[in-house]
Amino acid sequence: MRTPIRRTFASTSSALLVLAVLAGCSTDDVDDPADTTATETTTETATEEPTSEESSPESGSDSEWFVQADYDEQDAQRSATFEGDESEPWLQYIDGEMTDTAKFASEGAKKVCFANASVSNPWRQTGFITMNQQLEALQDKGVISEMEVRDAQDDDNRQLADIDYFISEGNCDAFVISPNSTAALTPGVERACETGKPVIVFDRGVETDCATTFIHPIGGYAWGIDTAEFLVDNLEEGDKVIALRILPGVDVLETRWAAAQKIFEENGIEADDFFTGADPTEIKSYITDALNQGEVHGVWMDAGDGAVAAIEAFEDAGVDYPVMTGEDEMSFLRKWEDTGLTGLAPVYSNFQWRTPLLAVEKIFAGEEVPKEWVLPQTPITEDERADFLEANDGMPDGHYAKFGGEDLPGFPEAWQDR
Repeated sequence: MRTPIRRTFASTSSALLVLAVLAGCSTDDVDDPADTTATETTTETATEEPTSEESSPESGSDSEWFVQADYDEQDAQRSATFEGDESEPWLQYIDGEMTDTAKFASEGAKKVCFANASVSNPWRQTGFITMNQQLEALQDKGVISEMEVRDAQDDDNRQLADIDYFISEGNCDAFVISPNSTAALTPGVERACETGKPVIVFDRGVETDCATTFIHPIGGYAWGIDTAEFLVDNLEEGDKVIALRILPGVDVLETRWAAAQKIFEENGIEADDFFTGADPTEIKSYITDALNQGEVHGVWMDAGDGAVAAIEAFEDAGVDYPVMTGEDEMSFLRKWEDTGLTGLAPVYSNFQWRTPLLAVEKIFAGEEVPKEWVLPQTPITEDERADFLEANDGMPDGHYAKFGGEDLPGFPEAWQDR
């Protein structure tokens, strides 16, 4: 399964390239202001299309991002049986085609080269910390010697240059790539594949299946189905929903909305969507404007960053809380508990940041890995919320509850002292 991409948007980031060589990295390395994890930015870099205006009128199955077969597959995968130990969801997968890695089997610690899209929002920052702590564990085992990291800062061309640098000068044993955007990074991934070395793509996809493995949670359609069905179940036909979207042109975000919009339309829910860049001021402005025009019964988000600002807009207006979907970010979970609103926390499993390095371990041991490594993606319900709040007590608001790093070196300080 691969969602075809029909449009991309070039990033406008102009920040300097950051090169981080992470060998035996410590918490101090992660927190260094010169390091790639130091940013406190809470939004992705803006794309060519403005993020603070109402989105295209295309909707549901009419959207150029909607693929019925992929929607149906991810809908079914929500109830699939995952192979592997439930206590290690970062190693679970849906049974399917496997990649024979016997040709890569070799002894000795390996150098990993990681081309990262960015650490420009809390979800990516949390994941990158988890990845570094997994790296430390694998260095201690003698599996990985070092991980050289280049951060593209949300810029397609910069990430393509990063990949080319790794190919020509990195002395890499394996490539790990988290693409900034899908179509634009496809040629870079293909060039990495041509080296004959293992290539691991994760988080966002590309338009080639040349990678040794492509690692990701179920996907955007599953998120959209989970969230829209929750809102429909708790609202009435004709009710109004405000949909808050962070930015256009990213497959896992576009498909979240395409699925949700389809379900809203089929069930008579009026939904107006806006790109906000996750800017709290923009979020409050759109909701306040909508409340000034009438009742708002629900809030749908394609990412939880900014959820608290959305709730505060209702508080400022002195009206009832909406039915709402946010994300497993701690700020939303805490505000959800404090307010008692009717809510759901969908996830795009942050623990996936462990999986690429564990895949490296398997590949150089000559073990099979899934060609498409689909990880579990299960929302947090109200009944589960208290357990996740307790398990993540002391974590900052920008932390993600399903980060999956409790058994790694540095827990919990590495995630607390970001």
